[in-house]
Amino acid sequence: MSKNIVVITGSPRKAGNSFAMTEAFIKAAEAKGHTVTRFDTSWMNIGFCHDCETCFQTGKACSFDDDFNKIAPAILEADALVFSMPVYWYSIPAQIKGVIDKLFSFVIGGKDIAGKECALITCCEEADPTVMDGVRIPLERTAALNKWTMVGEVLVPGVLEAGAIAKTDGCAQAAALADKF
Repeated sequence: MSKNIVVITGSPRKAGNSFAMTEAFIKAAEAKGHTVTRFDTSWMNIGFCHDCETCFQTGKACSFDDDFNKIAPAILEADALVFSMPVYWYSIPAQIKGVIDKLFSFVIGGKDIAGKECALITCCEEADPTVMDGVRIPLERTAALNKWTMVGEVLVPGVLEAGAIAKTDGCAQAAALADKF
């Protein structure tokens, strides 16, 4: 069955490792007949959540008019969400953290986003895979809170320089992730 998949990226490095894995995933997902909509948060204007609790009261997800309001309708319509990002200082990059924080708007706005599938694609410089826990655990908890099913995670340690992902099976893992939707 064809699914509507939203991919949200958080890397500013277009020739980077997480971007390469994202491209591999999207290519494989589209080849399987899925519709993929991609949002690259590094080139979007997404602020932080102000906790004003006026979400969806102005006709937009966020009363502070930023690019999250372009992403929110796609999230509502999506069957699945894929978050792709590198690890920044043992955590989620700020570029994508604003989107994750603003998922709060669906709760406050009474919008049901339960039942979606979710996946994570991430990589880090260090060889220790636990370095990715600062990205993996918050996303897993976000999925649990929103009643999403985590269908897979691609976690690739030991890549720093752009293109280093080619020396791993990271892109193959990301492409295989498309089989789980």
